[in-house]
Amino acid sequence: MTSRPDNEQVPGVPPHGTGEPTGGRPLRTGRSRTRRRVLKTAGGLLGAGVLVGGAYAVNFAVVYNGRKQSNVGKLKFANAVHIPRLLEGRTDGAGRLFELKARAGTTELLPGKQTPTWGVNGSFLGPTLRARRGEKVRIAYDNRLPEATTLHWHGMHLPATMDGGPHQMVQPGAVWKPYWTIEQPASTLWYHPHPHEETADHVTRGIAGMFILDDEKEIEERTGLPRDYGVDDIPLIVQDRTFNDDGTMEMRGASTLESFAGVGGLGVLGDTILVNGTYDPHLKVTSTLVRLRLMNASNARVYNFGFTDDREFHLVAQENGLLERPVPLRRLQLAAAERAEIVVRFEPGHKTVLRSFEPDLGIGFPTARMDGGQDTFDIIELRAAQRLSKSEPLPGRLRDAPPAIEVPGDAKVRKFRMSGTQINGKDMEMTRVDVVAAARAVELWDVTASGDGMHTLHVHGLAFNVVRYKGKRPPAHLRGAKDTVHVPAGETVRLAVAMPRYVNADFPYMFHCHVLKHEDRGMMGQFTVVRPGTEADAPRTVSAHH
Repeated sequence: MTSRPDNEQVPGVPPHGTGEPTGGRPLRTGRSRTRRRVLKTAGGLLGAGVLVGGAYAVNFAVVYNGRKQSNVGKLKFANAVHIPRLLEGRTDGAGRLFELKARAGTTELLPGKQTPTWGVNGSFLGPTLRARRGEKVRIAYDNRLPEATTLHWHGMHLPATMDGGPHQMVQPGAVWKPYWTIEQPASTLWYHPHPHEETADHVTRGIAGMFILDDEKEIEERTGLPRDYGVDDIPLIVQDRTFNDDGTMEMRGASTLESFAGVGGLGVLGDTILVNGTYDPHLKVTSTLVRLRLMNASNARVYNFGFTDDREFHLVAQENGLLERPVPLRRLQLAAAERAEIVVRFEPGHKTVLRSFEPDLGIGFPTARMDGGQDTFDIIELRAAQRLSKSEPLPGRLRDAPPAIEVPGDAKVRKFRMSGTQINGKDMEMTRVDVVAAARAVELWDVTASGDGMHTLHVHGLAFNVVRYKGKRPPAHLRGAKDTVHVPAGETVRLAVAMPRYVNADFPYMFHCHVLKHEDRGMMGQFTVVRPGTEADAPRTVSAHH
């Protein structure tokens, strides 16, 4: 991946001859490969479509026929995967300071094509931030984008005023300076924009990065997990995109055609996979054990990760912390915004490909195909060197795993129904408080998805445990500390939710679907946290701007 920042361009002047104002919305000067492939089938299906229902059937048949996607057999794995720069900030008496600058630029994502992009401290994506438990963290987020935006710390336990949700817009030219103390176990988190109704757009353009938290015990006592960043501890930020012929990204994916046919509606489900912004990537493996931090940073797509040689790997961490014991797996499904850490063993000279096999979305015809349930993608080839350094053995128990959340017998039970783009029949309202909770309380949330499609729930500022999944005890790979969970269509997921300790009746946290198009269209609610016993007196409205 090569890049060129466009910091000094005159506003409105097209960068590098792209025909697009700097940082603006891409002009659709070329049809996407997906759309072109879909439309080529129209002639052959026209007659049959008219016979079974006229124009609607034609539209449906065209879209449905073109929605099964795969890149298997099409890649050469020609490019060394880009490892995002590790930014550990600088320390002083006030804590660890991270200086971040969001800006527009152009990036060579596809060979020979310059794509208008956004990035943090670069033209696409951002650096990996790293901090330790107990440290005070400060951020200086300088917005040099042509639009107001935010920066949300996904999975971080922190005050709502520092969370970076839609109430905390950072205007162009402004610098936002949140600060907090890291008070949670070692985990793999991330950051991305969260502007109301524009999150999908800003994330698609490229604002995203990983945030790794360490624990002093893990560092000092050598837990046995690989932890040399970029060597045997590898971030893999997986995203799907669709590109037009001129190199611009298709910002709405295939959703225009899907909506025309009356099906689909997830937004971007791209036909091209990027890993850390690298197309057609490979990774050189130099040790017998490798820790892969998998992050599904796609807008909507669900990945079902496994290896083409069907080798076993071990899941060692969920989004919000390590598991008590490594879990042996051959497949691991991650919905949008979910993360997982896996450890893979290699022999000298061996190769394998990390692939996303057809995911189980729990939905039937025709939605499964429209939502990516029949898609298969090669993600990255892993190439072991002829000589490998010997890693420490994978431990049988993992230190610093957060304990399971204890649910009291009188825990409050809340019910949420996700349907269409609403939660409990309501669209997001910036001033409405949907839930008032007591600080440090443990609640049970029953989250049900309608049968109309797939949804993924994320709750800001806290961690939860999955207590019941599709009516049963959750499988071992879903029992860790999480902040995001796939809610299968027509099913209910019960969560044990540990509320933050930070009290603020006037500033909300968010809960929402992390299918970004759903979030932008209103599938989001707000909750405030107050002192125990004051819930009834807390305000049910907040300011829309802070």
